[in-house]
Amino acid sequence: MVGDTSDPGQAPRPDLSGHRSVVQEDEVRIEAWAASREHCLAEAVVAMVECFADVSGVRPTGVGRIRLAEACDEDLLAALLDEILYRLEAYGQVPVDVEADAAEGGLDVRLAVAGLADVRVTGEVPTDVGWEDLRLRPGPYGWSCEMTVDG
Repeated sequence: MVGDTSDPGQAPRPDLSGHRSVVQEDEVRIEAWAASREHCLAEAVVAMVECFADVSGVRPTGVGRIRLAEACDEDLLAALLDEILYRLEAYGQVPVDVEADAAEGGLDVRLAVAGLADVRVTGEVPTDVGWEDLRLRPGPYGWSCEMTVDG
């Protein structure tokens, strides 16, 4: 597993946020969890970045902001990840830190970014988010999400 922040073989602790990823041929299956929907969304972005880049110790060179209109939970997750992939492809920006906050009528996301050339690339850069098995939902201990990204 890549980016696994839980103990192997253990269920995620409900009081922590975290993520884990499993590489499968030309795609990566990601799970993320947190106490709130917004933190879970931010954790999903961190998990996706860790699939292809090591950003530890990288200083951001800029700040980007994303404003997403309110949508169903899965659409919000897909729109956020699609925006991250777009910024990566169009501008070569990699998030090194992410904050997401609920806002009236949507979601505000702040990205501390660095250039792709400034991070250590560790895997295939994702190109697409799979819609068919994308999930974001509340549970008894907080929020969790699952998605597949294609390389």
